[in-house]
Amino acid sequence: MITVHHLNNSRSQRVLWLLEELGLDYEIKYYERDPETLLAPQSLRQVHPLGKSPVITDGALTLAESGAIIEYLSEHYGEGRLAPAPNTPERLRYTYWLHYAEGSAMPPLLLKLIFDRIEQQPMPLIARPIAKRITQQVKRAFIEPQITLHLNYLEAELEKSLWFAGDEFTAADIQMSFPLEAAVARAGLTASRPQLMSFLNRIHARPAYQRALKRGGQYQLAG
Repeated sequence: MITVHHLNNSRSQRVLWLLEELGLDYEIKYYERDPETLLAPQSLRQVHPLGKSPVITDGALTLAESGAIIEYLSEHYGEGRLAPAPNTPERLRYTYWLHYAEGSAMPPLLLKLIFDRIEQQPMPLIARPIAKRITQQVKRAFIEPQITLHLNYLEAELEKSLWFAGDEFTAADIQMSFPLEAAVARAGLTASRPQLMSFLNRIHARPAYQRALKRGGQYQLAG
């Protein structure tokens, strides 16, 4: 039996969604973020040394990292579903987006989250204007331009095809959901980029996505 070690408001929601799309039986072990730090609880380290989510167990196997989990589940249980045929242009795009989501799209979004929180942290009154000025300069000079660059790139890519790997929905779209949902919540992704918003509307309407939300619980990024 596949067990998903699921953290609220996290990347592991994608894993639940994939399992629902594949129609697989699975169990969920729920973990809650610390309400102050928003970090995962220490108990996750009993499952995987890094203490991060998502993590799945499948028999003797313990596997972390969203992309690796999606590839494993698709290859072992997908029976050809949600992945383009090998040695096709669509398969290459599929592989690219599986890696792009965390390797390229998420770093500037994570940096924005960190620098936004720095501005909100309590600190001595004398240090507050200095910290605010530094964080705002970093965001204006580097983080926000990078986010804009990536969102423009993604908007243009979805003008070429309905889904990220081509005209068929694949697990690459599941992988790409989290950075785009994070961009709506944290980085100003709006209807000014209609292709990306249409993508989000399509995935949010999928029955498997809705079932995963019901099973997973709190997921504020769903909008």
